[in-house]
Amino acid sequence: GKFIDLTEEQFKGTWSVLMFYPADFTFVCPTELEDLADFQPEFEKLGVKVYGVSTDTHFAHKAWHDTSDAIKKVNYPLIGDPTGTLARNFEVMIEEEGLALRGTFVINPEGQI
Repeated sequence: GKFIDLTEEQFKGTWSVLMFYPADFTFVCPTELEDLADFQPEFEKLGVKVYGVSTDTHFAHKAWHDTSDAIKKVNYPLIGDPTGTLARNFEVMIEEEGLALRGTFVINPEGQI
């Protein structure tokens, strides 16, 4: 994988799915991300971009990708949100734990959820 910067503008003009999950290096989260990876080709056929989001850093995402067989199957971007800004904007932030709740959001080309 590689590191890229995403901006709000990159989400406009296309359908997107953002799947928030609590943390890297856990037991349940990789199964969910792997399931989403299995369906990614179907989303791509529809022109939908898929993203995974957690409050981990992009370095943690890379380390997890490099060490987990399930996460190696993930070809869509994993967004690092260590400050929780995105999680707060989508109202899935667990402040006491510094983690995001599980939540999946579909965003239309106009940027509406």
